[in-house]
Amino acid sequence: MRRLIAHLDMDAFYASVELLRYPELKGQPVVIGGGRRHQPVVREDGRREFARLRDYAGRGVATTATYEARAFGVHSGMGLMKAAALAPDAILLPTDFDEYRRYSRLFKAAVAEIAPHIEDRGIDEIYIDLTEVPGAQEPAGSDPLGGVRAVAQAIKDNVRRATGLSCSIGVTPNKLLSKLCSDLEKPDGLTLLAEGDLQRRIWPLPAKRINGIGPKASAKLESFGIHTIGDLAAADPRWLVAQFGQSYGRWLHEAAHGRDDRPVVTYSEPKSLSRETTFERDLHARHDREQLGVIFTRLCEQVAADLARKGYVGKTIGVKVRYDDFRTLTRDHTLPHHTADAREIRRAAGLCLKRVPLERRLRLLGVRVGSLCKASEAPAREAQAPAAREEALPYTLPLF
Repeated sequence: MRRLIAHLDMDAFYASVELLRYPELKGQPVVIGGGRRHQPVVREDGRREFARLRDYAGRGVATTATYEARAFGVHSGMGLMKAAALAPDAILLPTDFDEYRRYSRLFKAAVAEIAPHIEDRGIDEIYIDLTEVPGAQEPAGSDPLGGVRAVAQAIKDNVRRATGLSCSIGVTPNKLLSKLCSDLEKPDGLTLLAEGDLQRRIWPLPAKRINGIGPKASAKLESFGIHTIGDLAAADPRWLVAQFGQSYGRWLHEAAHGRDDRPVVTYSEPKSLSRETTFERDLHARHDREQLGVIFTRLCEQVAADLARKGYVGKTIGVKVRYDDFRTLTRDHTLPHHTADAREIRRAAGLCLKRVPLERRLRLLGVRVGSLCKASEAPAREAQAPAAREEALPYTLPLF
């Protein structure tokens, strides 16, 4: 029985969800990443007036963009001011993560109706084991992959029926190759890797397209004249080990030859849950204390709501701050008991902030809850430590 692993990636997911809400924007360059002030305004004639990227001022980043905006060079993670320079006439919309999560649940449920063996990899992508799905192993005429092609197409059709959205799927013998293939024919693509296709379709791709080759490794490979996956496959594995170390060097060789035996993991316990936000402008703990306090409390409430919805409690509370010079700092505080209570999370996160230097302006603030366990399996609540112990924690500035 052939191993058949699929990677499904929703096409420009956040932007596509917004286009369902604003169909008049189809075919236009649209960037998602604005704040509440970028909500469309309904005019007297009933038509909507949208914010333009050229009018944006702030420190936000693009969450995603339509393919029309990407044609101008805009991509996720790009600063909106830079994006405005590339595509000033693009429409700017605020993010709505509640709606994106709702559509994420819808598309995954649609896939599960056909192929329930799913590994969740985030809000817009999953791996699917199609090996034992009825019909997947059967050929169709002269096409040995006709059966799995029909199954993959049925998944795409079911996702579109459930959500109105398109997705791209790659099907190969393993996760590594399937993730590469799901990106080859976007949007609305369906790519299957037949026997002998590795050299023809995969090796000409840039080496950095392999999931696991980051910017530093890519730059190092290019400094040695290794630009494509084929170049990497041709490299002496002993030389790769000498340059990149035993583990990573061997993995580079295996990955370039399309070898990957990782299973599709249908369930894994999360290690932590977090919420964070990047500010429209840099904020100072003293001068913007009231605004920061509201944001901080809201993050704690959002994490608490996430814990309750997923049925978890945690005892290690952490904060993350990013300064205006892009330095990032984290601090943790472990409670004597598990909790999902927003007030307790807010209090423990506040103790963490007392150990954070707050003289510089901040561009990002986050709250994390770790050491998770299921609420139904949490140990009996222990007696809390004396308050004096907490008051003794060092601090640099008053808590905002």
